[in-house]
Amino acid sequence: MSEPGPRLRWQCRRGMRELDELLQGFLERGYAQLDESQRLAFERLLGTQDNLLLEYLMGRSVPKDSGTADVVAKIRHAAHS
Repeated sequence: MSEPGPRLRWQCRRGMRELDELLQGFLERGYAQLDESQRLAFERLLGTQDNLLLEYLMGRSVPKDSGTADVVAKIRHAAHS
């Protein structure tokens, strides 16, 4: 599988420490294991506003889209591994 490109790396830089650590850490440790549909869901997730994205990644809210919710679960799991 291909490595994340510079655009994706840039999108993971949010300017909020918690989000930066979670997203950039996942990009380094978990992104390579995603299949194509999960990668698309990850890209959709990166289009989410920071406050809602933080709610998802802290487990306070769940995305309505099941593919995105699956990726959020993978990010959360990777953060606790």
